[in-house]
Amino acid sequence: MTAPDTIVLIHGFWVTPRSWEGWKAYYEAKGFTVHTPGYPGFEVEVEALRADPTPIANLTVDAIASHLDAYISALDTPTKPILMGHSAGGTFLQLMLDRGHGSAAVALNSAPVEGVRVTPWSQLKSVFPVVKNPANHHRAVGLSFEEWTYAFTNTYTPEESQYFYERYHIPASGRVLIDSVLANVQPGHQDAWVDFHNPNRVPLLFLSGSEDHIMPPSVQASNAKHYKGEGTVTEHETYEGRPHLMVAGQGWEEIADRALEWALAHASWSPASTVNAS
Repeated sequence: MTAPDTIVLIHGFWVTPRSWEGWKAYYEAKGFTVHTPGYPGFEVEVEALRADPTPIANLTVDAIASHLDAYISALDTPTKPILMGHSAGGTFLQLMLDRGHGSAAVALNSAPVEGVRVTPWSQLKSVFPVVKNPANHHRAVGLSFEEWTYAFTNTYTPEESQYFYERYHIPASGRVLIDSVLANVQPGHQDAWVDFHNPNRVPLLFLSGSEDHIMPPSVQASNAKHYKGEGTVTEHETYEGRPHLMVAGQGWEEIADRALEWALAHASWSPASTVNAS
């Protein structure tokens, strides 16, 4: 089987595709074609979204998922790409896998999909600036520098945190965040639902930062345990001392190497039904 030569990196909330800039260049230097799709309306730069956050306020989970689905479907590649997602990008990554995309996938400090009910106190504190006001459901809500530091960069120096705040931070969709919090108490399946028993879902690795406040390792561990598809591969590893923004900051290359190594090693996986039929 031909090894994948294409990687798709999906960003999370409060940041844009720019947050993947180091990984994109790093993987391209290794010979891969790398795509960093943004959410609908994110075709502009960070500074433009700060100046006019209207595209952010109008986001929905379904709109983002449909946009990413169409983007990945349109890629002209000899094999399905490797998919990686950070934070909320990990949620959308899982939605893409459930729709049949990818050859292997890695979710970093992933937000959960519907049905994962672990909500550590630090997570509630991190998203409180948004969920504290119901009126934020119709707004794009930013983080103060102190809130950003707590949620994203709590193990970095003040200087590093300030740099990343100025370089990456944008407001996040109040609608999506509040709806995500309520998803597990709403009747029926919501937009962030996946089939945990899907036997055709490609291998998935969750990578966690031990010091992540907004998405602690317990969230990814619970998410991983929910997957029960026959013959599927789901693993979880934790990096000590890493905060939520572990796609940047000193030593991110070690994580990028591990993510790529694991994905390439598992990209030849086939569903149990295919293996048994051969």
